[in-house]
Amino acid sequence: MDSFLPSQSRVDNFAQATACNPDAFRRFFGAMIDHGVYLAPSAYEAGFMSSAHTPEDIQFTLDAAEKAFAVM
Repeated sequence: MDSFLPSQSRVDNFAQATACNPDAFRRFFGAMIDHGVYLAPSAYEAGFMSSAHTPEDIQFTLDAAEKAFAVM
């Protein structure tokens, strides 16, 4: 499980999660789609990785995230 919560500090609980930057999440979400990776549409939802994901799938996702961060 994973999640992306744009914040200037560590996020340890729901109160801190709700203080994260929703606009930054929307930009990241859109950029990931532009690079072929579909994420859960809310910052409050978790993403899941499984044994069905190949090392190539994981690298593709990491590469897409790097490109997404570059345009943010």
